[in-house]
Amino acid sequence: MAFVLKGLLQKKIIKQNIKYTGVGILIGICLSLVITVIGNNDFTFRRLFLNILFSTFITLSISNIFSLFQKYIDNFTRSFWKYIVLYYICNLLGMVLGVEICYVIISFIYDFPYELLNHVQEYKFNSVIVLIAGTIMLFYLLQKRNSENVLKAKEADLIRINQLKTQAELQALQSKINPHFLYNALNAITSLIHEDPDKAEDMTIKLSKLFRYSINSQQENFCSLKEEIDILNTYLAIEKVRFGNRINFDIQTDETLDHTQFPRFLLQPLVENALKHGLKDSFEDGFLAVKVFKKEHHINISVIDNGVPFPDELIAGYGLQSTFDKLKLLYPNKHEIEMINQPIKQIKITIPLSA
Repeated sequence: MAFVLKGLLQKKIIKQNIKYTGVGILIGICLSLVITVIGNNDFTFRRLFLNILFSTFITLSISNIFSLFQKYIDNFTRSFWKYIVLYYICNLLGMVLGVEICYVIISFIYDFPYELLNHVQEYKFNSVIVLIAGTIMLFYLLQKRNSENVLKAKEADLIRINQLKTQAELQALQSKINPHFLYNALNAITSLIHEDPDKAEDMTIKLSKLFRYSINSQQENFCSLKEEIDILNTYLAIEKVRFGNRINFDIQTDETLDHTQFPRFLLQPLVENALKHGLKDSFEDGFLAVKVFKKEHHINISVIDNGVPFPDELIAGYGLQSTFDKLKLLYPNKHEIEMINQPIKQIKITIPLSA
């Protein structure tokens, strides 16, 4: 991985230097033409060569020094004026370095001794050119920087909007699940009022407890697995009053997951769906199990029953569809849902393991 990143970095540097070599050659040609026209001098290839040599190595020196400046200093420099000062310092250092490199090359080509940092006239002349060209480039960089900041701000706003949208959708789903369950529970209470008033009263008390918990936690999308199981047990206590001994319930969880963050009200709609559609006609020996276990970096959830098998073309009901929608919002492209009939009927859900 490090080798690949290094290769990409090297390619980026090579592309940058090729680009600025072209810029330097162009500046050298333009400078030769201007000197020839304004100074009424004869055009010579020697002057053209020297102008291209100086402009190319000065441009490359400035661009590479400035690249280092951006990489190591820009993150720590928030002040606009500090940025300007450091930019021109990079230009000055690059100009001096470029001039010295050119004189080293010229000393070899024309066979005269090289003297380090002893080219005052070249510094004066090239500093004027660098000041003009550098200022033009500065305006371009500032404009580019401003555009990037505006784009980043828009991207941040879009992320916040999407987060708010997701949060609103999750809260809307939560508000759908609770009234759906309330409707079913109240129907059950109504049917028991005349048959068994004591059971109806017991169901009403448990329903009140469940909804008190739900209302107090309405804005939260996650809870600990232990809290989710407590919610489920309260719901099952209500359903046990209705079903009596017709259905046996079994809940198994991995104790190491007790304090793991888990989607709130995920299990209750799945269990409700199994009771309503799979086990509604069971008169005896009904069985419903909920299993939650950890497997590597995921949580496996199974809701198992021995009721009516899933149809080949399942049309998800109100509560079940809300649960599926919730999973899409909480774990986009990171969860799995399986509807299995053989060898045992179950809904199997896999979600990422969170802290």
